[in-house]
Amino acid sequence: MPQQLIGYAVLLPFLGFLINGLFGPKIRNEIVIGTIGSLTVGAGFVIGCLNFFSMLGMPPEDRAGVVEIFPWIAAGGLQVSVAYQVDQLSVLMLLVVTGVGFLIHVYSIGYMHGDPGFWRFFAYMNLFIFAMLNLILADNFLLMFLGWEGVGLCSYLLIGFWYDRKFEKGTTADAAKKAFIVNRIGDFGFLIGMFLIYTTFGSLRFQTVFAHAATLAVGAPVALWISLALFVGATGKSAQIPLFVWLPDAMAGPTPVSALIHAATMVTAGVYMVARCSVLYALAPAAMETVAIVGAATAVMAATIGLVQNDIKKVLAYSTISQLGTMFLALGVGAFTAGIFHLMTHAFFKALLFLGSGAVIHALHEEQDIRKMGGLKEALPITYRTFLVGTIAIAGIPPFAGFFSKDEILWKAFANGHWFLWAAGLAGAGLTAFYMFRLLSLTFEGERRWEAGKRPHEAPRSMTVPLMILAALSFAGGIAGIPASLGGGNAIEHWLEPVFERADRIMALPGHGVEPLEYVLMTLSVLVAAGGIILARSWYLGRKEIPLRLSQKAPRGYALLLNKYYVDEFYDAAVVRPMTAGSEKLLWKVIDVNVIDGIVNGTASLIGWVGRTFRMVQTGVVQNYMIVFLAGVVLIVGWLLAK
Repeated sequence: MPQQLIGYAVLLPFLGFLINGLFGPKIRNEIVIGTIGSLTVGAGFVIGCLNFFSMLGMPPEDRAGVVEIFPWIAAGGLQVSVAYQVDQLSVLMLLVVTGVGFLIHVYSIGYMHGDPGFWRFFAYMNLFIFAMLNLILADNFLLMFLGWEGVGLCSYLLIGFWYDRKFEKGTTADAAKKAFIVNRIGDFGFLIGMFLIYTTFGSLRFQTVFAHAATLAVGAPVALWISLALFVGATGKSAQIPLFVWLPDAMAGPTPVSALIHAATMVTAGVYMVARCSVLYALAPAAMETVAIVGAATAVMAATIGLVQNDIKKVLAYSTISQLGTMFLALGVGAFTAGIFHLMTHAFFKALLFLGSGAVIHALHEEQDIRKMGGLKEALPITYRTFLVGTIAIAGIPPFAGFFSKDEILWKAFANGHWFLWAAGLAGAGLTAFYMFRLLSLTFEGERRWEAGKRPHEAPRSMTVPLMILAALSFAGGIAGIPASLGGGNAIEHWLEPVFERADRIMALPGHGVEPLEYVLMTLSVLVAAGGIILARSWYLGRKEIPLRLSQKAPRGYALLLNKYYVDEFYDAAVVRPMTAGSEKLLWKVIDVNVIDGIVNGTASLIGWVGRTFRMVQTGVVQNYMIVFLAGVVLIVGWLLAK
């Protein structure tokens, strides 16, 4: 049975990590190292395909199963195994993570060519995939948390891979530390949620927890607190307000790392976790509303920041934050399938866009400022065409993949009565179309602004072939979710229906047939996206004085967006500096020096004083010993007479 092979899909990337990590410096051959790193991930994709096609031949109710690898923890009532849940959701995620991850590994062979840490890079990338597979395949919260922390560790290692390079106000190592620390804040919320789950349900296994949770009343306080605590963890991993600040700085790492983190793995972990816990969220309408509002606010806020950024990777980073917000908007309005569908299509076109930006950076010798680009479509024809496909897909233009997933989210938000959230999602979609075509226009079109001596050239085939495959997926990937209103069967909704059936039954949302209003809203979303595209091309290829004049007329607003709403500065002033000052003045100079050191030094002084006092007894003078002896006799006699 293909299900029994699922453990190998997880194990093989770990073996790749061990081989490249231990023997990479001795192997030295980049092709061998890259092949080992890529094939171990590609094998996981093959296993995922075998499970997918095997499931297609089964009745929907028989497709889910658990593969236990070995018992892990047995302490009192806590029984946890290393076991993997194989169902429609986990297999879909397995295909996305290993499929896109494999293409990124292949691309990295060309991108990282000549880097002295080539073997170390592939070792870290394999470890990252291993951790992510544990996260998405785990059948219990503890194993999921192990993978959750694993991707956090690997992100630290990969973001700071070039640890000695400068990055904005510090080094790439500073950016890695920022990502690690901010994620620890979110992880604390995940831990609290996990503790509440165990104390409430007596288990950490998904099947047991969700079965018991389904017996709770809708609005039960414990479901609300568990859901909110878990969502705190999701805001860290998936970069939502207020813990989104780490993700733009993650651009300090090599571009394939950006593609891996932002497209198919780490940042989607929070979305996957909320979807996996759909039963708990369905029982907590207030938590669902919180998820939707935070997602919508994040989508719009990040999109406005992306309007004015000039670093090609920073624009894509804020685009990722915005798209993740759209996914949480979907989950918050009960459209779990639509959220996962957008996760899948986003993995295709965002990996394509990041890898395409890497090809541009590679061609321009590490230049990332789009103001120093332009006119690259002739020099980089394959990169340009594939980047154009990804840009159209993320803008939501039919029949590209992004249109179907985005439109499904907007329709479900409106149809379920969340009109304000629908409007926020529509605004975010329009802004996305604008800033992405601004990026495309300034990078590939118009006059050349790069230095004459740079002579950009197309990337090698190891980099362009993954771009072409991802472009094909970005174009055709939406086939899986063509809605009934457009003559499709929405195959992905039927595929995931058994996973979310229990949550859908709890929420009892109204069914939605094909309605004329759906066509109206669909047309409106396309018109908004088209308007954003036309406006961007008009301003940045024709009337270039307009954006310049706008920035001069509203300098404060422009500075506000350019400086990312000064959120980093606010955190620095409100959190970092007070904690640093408090640590120095109170924890160090008062508690550490006076209390802790005082106790240690005082103990030593006391022992020294006792030693010096008792040392005086040993004088070596016989007369003194006789006096002490007689004094003792007198005291004993006196005590006896007193009795």
